[in-house]
Amino acid sequence: MEAEETVDQLSTKMHLFGRFFFKWFLDVLLYSTMIWHLIICPYTKVEESFNLQAIHDLLYHGSNISRFDHLEFPGVVPRTFLGPMVIAGLSYPFLYINMFLGFNKFVMQYVVRIMLGSLVLFAFQKFREAVKKQFGIAVSSWLQLITASQFHFVYYMSRPLPNTFALILALFAFHCWMTRKKRMFILTSAAAVIVFRAELSILLGLIALEEIILGRLSILQILCYGIPSGLWVLGLTVAVDSFYWMRPVWPEGEVLWFNIFLNKSSEWGTSPWAWYFYSALPRALCSSIVFIPFAFKLDYRVRTLVYPALGFIVLYSFLPHKELRFIIYTIPLLNVAAARTCAHLWNNRFKSIIWGILFQIAALQLLVNVCATIIILSISSHNYPGGVAMIKLHEIESEAKDLNIHIDVYSAQTGVSRFTELHSNWKYNKSEKLSLQSLEIMEFTHLLVEWTEDISNSESLYIHTHSVKNITNGYSHWGLDFSSFPPIHVYLKPRILLLKRNISYPSLILNTTLTKSHKI
Repeated sequence: MEAEETVDQLSTKMHLFGRFFFKWFLDVLLYSTMIWHLIICPYTKVEESFNLQAIHDLLYHGSNISRFDHLEFPGVVPRTFLGPMVIAGLSYPFLYINMFLGFNKFVMQYVVRIMLGSLVLFAFQKFREAVKKQFGIAVSSWLQLITASQFHFVYYMSRPLPNTFALILALFAFHCWMTRKKRMFILTSAAAVIVFRAELSILLGLIALEEIILGRLSILQILCYGIPSGLWVLGLTVAVDSFYWMRPVWPEGEVLWFNIFLNKSSEWGTSPWAWYFYSALPRALCSSIVFIPFAFKLDYRVRTLVYPALGFIVLYSFLPHKELRFIIYTIPLLNVAAARTCAHLWNNRFKSIIWGILFQIAALQLLVNVCATIIILSISSHNYPGGVAMIKLHEIESEAKDLNIHIDVYSAQTGVSRFTELHSNWKYNKSEKLSLQSLEIMEFTHLLVEWTEDISNSESLYIHTHSVKNITNGYSHWGLDFSSFPPIHVYLKPRILLLKRNISYPSLILNTTLTKSHKI
């Protein structure tokens, strides 16, 4: 009898250890996947510029606001400093470690992005805990596997976009919603909407409306909790951001006015109404999208998660300017539906041959997603020629001193950041008003210039006064090549020229003046 009890106890301990190890494995898998995406694509684009530069300035300039990047390059609309302040605060100890070890400043760009990604993952784990509590461990495990296998959600985790900062609060709001923490749901919703992304009012508002219809939340509770929370959060963002912008400002209020009421966002391109459904969602969810409809029949609880997400996408589709990142908050909710179907197939895999085949299809989706992720990540790694060219410049001129570098608009928009300015004694100029056809461009020792197809016929002065030190290639298109495996070939083309001035600036000015006089 005692021997049987010992065997049962050992079996129980082994089972608990197995579950603990599997949970640990899933957590490490998701975190390492985020790090992998970051390492392959360490640079950032123009949409991420403000937050990244703000984090840099908070770390390296502290309270000396006069040296902050946003005063010279404010962007189209102001953004909040609250998100960058949190990331800078978490990254600050590593700044001293980085200096002590003698690493260059670009290492800190990895650090701050890892901090941001870690916050998103922490919020996602809180959301996953709520999923586990409501749907069970099988669904929460499949949720993690599906999420790790897809590209876009993990890719955006560490990208310093306003949407990513809003995603953190949205995930916490989902957690509070699913665990019936009404007050915290309203508070996190208010913070996400007022500070980071006003369009989240649609998604979180639909969730609140659903809760009111189901009788789990009242309008009085929303008013009692929402008004004080909203006023407190609004006061915080106005106070902090007015200090850094040196004028009274509610950043997200101005963004809302610019994008919605003035509809100025359409100047950055428009897409058909159904674009999110036929393009964005299939790319974000990949093969997991086919499992979502079945969950509606399997579990009524899935509908309460998916209906607000689909409603948000439908309503937000009326805004002409569309980007996948605008609906990134819906991906975790939709993935729960896919995970619910996969968990059902897992639980019934031994019932018959048909169930076994269906489960194998569910497992195969993960492989399909991973293959698609590898291809898309490979393509994405070639979308930041500005950052690559900047690092290449520092490699080529590593021993040089007192360089004066001009960075054109395209280079600045495709990877150049303050973290890539590695030498304190070099001058870096990102002026957008400076014409490449002007004589003033000749005062720079080095130029990062966008490649154009007719560059050999250009009348710009630098064509005759500068020599090409490096050509950075970037993504052009992809195609099928069945002679190799995988049969996908990524085609590149020249994107950025790194140019070095051949003669001294005074001599150059003199020669140019004499040439003009001779022509007269």
